[in-house]
Amino acid sequence: MRTLLKIAINGLALWAAAALVDGISLADGASTTTSKVLTIAVVAAVFGLVNAVVRPVAKFFGFPFLIVTLGLFIFVINAAMLALTSWLAGVFGLDFHVDQFWPTAVLGALVVTFVSWVLGLFFDTDDDTRRPAPRGYDRRGPGRPGGPTMSRY
Repeated sequence: MRTLLKIAINGLALWAAAALVDGISLADGASTTTSKVLTIAVVAAVFGLVNAVVRPVAKFFGFPFLIVTLGLFIFVINAAMLALTSWLAGVFGLDFHVDQFWPTAVLGALVVTFVSWVLGLFFDTDDDTRRPAPRGYDRRGPGRPGGPTMSRY
């Protein structure tokens, strides 16, 4: 369920980038609303896959640049992920295109990052409920029946 939520957030962020940034087109050639939504969902899934597989490698190799630029290089990495998604969409015949890296992909990455961040504030996309609680920690809290006490002795 969280994967579908992440795809929906990515889709809304990509749609917002296409609406706000000239040079990014998403599902412009689709004739029906269903085909537009399906195109956006598939492009969002490809974008999520690119971010899950390629982005960690890019961050690893770009670590010195991240340090020197105090983290601003992450926008270049995000723009590269957007451009890579555009290229993969062309390979798979999807209707998503980013015209050029500078300034289109960089501005698009800024919009995608901002919209994803805002939507992430409203929807919980972390998998923290699946992690086991630390040893000696009870989620019921102190003072509740069956919960930990204030003192260990």
